[in-house]
Amino acid sequence: MAGPGDPPDVPELSAGLSREEAIALRESFDPEERERIGHTVAELLDLLGKAHTMAVLSAFAFTEGPLRFSDLETELNVAPNTLSTRLRDLTEAGLLDREAYDEVPPRVEYTPTEKAESLFPVFAHLHHWAVEYEL
Repeated sequence: MAGPGDPPDVPELSAGLSREEAIALRESFDPEERERIGHTVAELLDLLGKAHTMAVLSAFAFTEGPLRFSDLETELNVAPNTLSTRLRDLTEAGLLDREAYDEVPPRVEYTPTEKAESLFPVFAHLHHWAVEYEL
């Protein structure tokens, strides 16, 4: 049980908070921490809002193991320069690890980090939503 001045207990991401529970959790943080969290959420939404970012992360969410640039390019039908930029953005944000192999032809594989994997339930939720609804 958290006492006065202690940080609130934060449930696991998979807990599926109701709207009311999410609001109560948000309000339980001190203003400085709430501002930090809000800034982080804004940065995440800015990144996810870039063209093809969600598609790239979704590809990793539904695939076991690393993916190569060519795998993503084929699956997503994204222009190479855009895909390269998104992969760099996701790597810089700490959502993907990039490993280059000293081979001919060159081989580069991308693997989601733990931070990215913690977002994967969002993709499952979005796909579940799409089963129920259409835009």
